[in-house]
Amino acid sequence: MISPDTIRTAIGVVGNGTALVLFLSPLPTFYRIWKKGSVEQYSPVPYVATLLNCMMWVLYGLPAVHPHSMLVITINGTGMAIELAYIALFLAFSAGAVRRRVLLLLAAEVAFVAAVAALVLTLAHTHARRSMVVGILCVLFGTGMYAAPLSVMKMVIQTKSVEYMPLFLSLASLVNGICWTAYALIRFDLYITIPNGLGVMFAVAQLILYAIYYKSTQQIIESRKRKADQVAMTEVVVDSKNNNTSSGAGANGSY
Repeated sequence: MISPDTIRTAIGVVGNGTALVLFLSPLPTFYRIWKKGSVEQYSPVPYVATLLNCMMWVLYGLPAVHPHSMLVITINGTGMAIELAYIALFLAFSAGAVRRRVLLLLAAEVAFVAAVAALVLTLAHTHARRSMVVGILCVLFGTGMYAAPLSVMKMVIQTKSVEYMPLFLSLASLVNGICWTAYALIRFDLYITIPNGLGVMFAVAQLILYAIYYKSTQQIIESRKRKADQVAMTEVVVDSKNNNTSSGAGANGSY
């Protein structure tokens, strides 16, 4: 028979894969920043917040804090590297107050995680206590990360359009949440269960909204295309009239 630990490891590996997809999802945004040479109106907050979340989970997964959590370390260590690359690119193409703000946030995060690590490792002398302190912080930050799509869901309801809520990312979020919830339940881990269980709920809510507003989204897109075509036709007609008028004026002037 396959042991529960083997099943847990296999689920964790799948969870690593789906989480990696989510970490890489902003790549088109940063490709655009690189091509344009400017961060435009993009906010660095989501990437700085994700970096903090990853650093806290890496701390949680350390053998000195919560043993047997290597898969938690691998994906969040990878996430840290990816987010640092995003932030480095953001710093390279920003300037002035925006750059200073990002650097300050980055320094504050590193100082915070270092302080938590130092305090936990020196004042808490058992794995249970260390896991509890770091785990509670991870739940707070992790829940905040999973709740981030609420603003997008609000926009979907207001506009009756899922145009800016990609189905692929919603599905990836659902699979990721299911994998890590199952991973946490096999060898019960409350601190991984809570944020990922909430992540499943939010992903299901996104998919329900997608099903509700898919048709209206298509109608909105078609209406937009028709309007664009009408504007283009109007411009062609106006240009044609202007050309005819100019030709007539030139002909009259030649007599």
